[in-house]
Amino acid sequence: MREFSVPSTFTIPEDASAVDSVFTHAANTPGLAVFTRLTGGTWTDVSAAEFADQVTAVAKGLIALGVQPGDRVALMSATRYEWQLIDFAIWASGGVTVPVYETSAPEQVRWILEDSAAVALFVENDGHAKALEQVAAESPALRKVLQIEGAPGAVAELITLGADVSDEEVRSRADAIKASDPATLIYTSGTTGRPKGCQLTHSNLIAESRGISTSGFGELLRPGRRTLMFLPLAHVLARAVSLAAFDAGATVGHTSDIPNLVPTFGTFKPDFILSVPRVFEKVFNTARQKAHAEGKGKIFDNAAEVAIEWSEAQDAGGAGFGLKIKHAVFDKLVYSKLRAALGGQCQLAISGGAPLGARLGHFFRGIGVTIFEGYGLTETTAAVAVNTPGNQKVGSVGRPLSGNAVRIAEDGEILLSGPVVFGGYWRNEAASAEALEDGWFHTGDLGSVDTEGFITITGRKKEIIVTAGGKNVAPAQLEDQLRAHPLISQALVVGDQKPFIGALITVDPDAWTGWKQRNSKPAEATVADLIADADLIAEVDAAIAEANKLVSHAESIKKYRILPVDFTEETGELTPTLKLKRNVIHQSFADDIEAIYAK
Repeated sequence: MREFSVPSTFTIPEDASAVDSVFTHAANTPGLAVFTRLTGGTWTDVSAAEFADQVTAVAKGLIALGVQPGDRVALMSATRYEWQLIDFAIWASGGVTVPVYETSAPEQVRWILEDSAAVALFVENDGHAKALEQVAAESPALRKVLQIEGAPGAVAELITLGADVSDEEVRSRADAIKASDPATLIYTSGTTGRPKGCQLTHSNLIAESRGISTSGFGELLRPGRRTLMFLPLAHVLARAVSLAAFDAGATVGHTSDIPNLVPTFGTFKPDFILSVPRVFEKVFNTARQKAHAEGKGKIFDNAAEVAIEWSEAQDAGGAGFGLKIKHAVFDKLVYSKLRAALGGQCQLAISGGAPLGARLGHFFRGIGVTIFEGYGLTETTAAVAVNTPGNQKVGSVGRPLSGNAVRIAEDGEILLSGPVVFGGYWRNEAASAEALEDGWFHTGDLGSVDTEGFITITGRKKEIIVTAGGKNVAPAQLEDQLRAHPLISQALVVGDQKPFIGALITVDPDAWTGWKQRNSKPAEATVADLIADADLIAEVDAAIAEANKLVSHAESIKKYRILPVDFTEETGELTPTLKLKRNVIHQSFADDIEAIYAK
């Protein structure tokens, strides 16, 4: 068993809360641009004083609505300014925010409303309101549904409703909050089973925020710096990093327009961004596909190899003269254009939610946009460990943040403790007892920690495949490598109690058109039309061969099936953070899996 801990560099007062920064910023730096909003194509700053006034006004409306300290208030919306305004207002009223993914199905929302006993529900638009009309009517604790968009809109409605509530009532509610009080109830995305409510306290959120700001990110998290949030704020990672940026005085913008993310980067010009590995994979694969379509594929591929080689050299004494020259040439030809696509001044990115992969990490560091990979779960208030500027090992998920500790159990499971670790699941003592033991949270992840405290993830306990021959196989490494191929969207490794390892492969819709053009296939051909096509099979064969280089012969993929459709959140195979719902895929594509093993 190996253990590594990092001493705490801060203390959290008993009367502290996550909403304190709203009023502290307003009092000390009223003109500070804490947020910026895209209105009419222009980014308009929101000062600390303006934001505090808005939070107070909305909180007054919630109090007038009857929200009592400790009441749960659900919030279902895409990432936008109002999301964070309402979140802080719920806290200022003494309430507990229950985030709901805006892509959630009515039955998922029904369970969250029922289990949390939410007294109010914010929805974003008419579509949400109509889809949840019956669900809302049948939720016994729910008293009010408020819609963010439309006239007058939830914010204006609450401001009017709370006109007779005093500012002092809001400050009294906010001042009464204890650090140990619940701040949010986040339902796990549920790759298996019914979602559980993770109850995080104000102390958990503050510990996460201070852990980030007192790390190597402190220089970047300060007034004058800008970040654009586009991940769902219902996910704990986006919420935690947004809170850390706000607490530190950086300016936060929001967008949920993912198809137009690159043009938005161009107008916003972020200093740093937060994303999940799949987005970085798409950035790389799209750039590579574009280069090949324009006849510059060889240049891009050579540039990519040089970027990776240059980054790897940084961990081994630095690049030699020849490598420096090649890197400088490609910087002008290729890397500068990729940096421009991120707005031109993006210094770094933070990645979480799933494994990034060392090759992708080295590529982005090599082009001048270092991705700092971190690790955490909803139960640890997002990142419990992260690589930071000046303290990074590409391929690892970093060292524990201030005050946290990691322990590797005898079976390889990662155990965590510290101020960011939650106290238990909402109204679920059995699940809490199973997850928490002697102050240590059992993550279900497998990994290792080195003598410097850097953690490496190798897989999930529940995802370990045991072949008929008794070989234990962690699918993550193979799947990550396959997804790195430009044509492959998703990969699911199978083989539990089977004679060998197999895989289900889906084709990336964004790469499909370009691949058909380069291989002289009919423009109208679908993946289903070409599943038996020799060129397509050869392409996937090459990707499988490359992935198999990472594992032993017994762990390598022997057979695979290309599926005619991609896995998506809408069709139920992916979580909102793009993790595979393995049980769903096994059920939906059972015939394809059996076909792999048919004689």
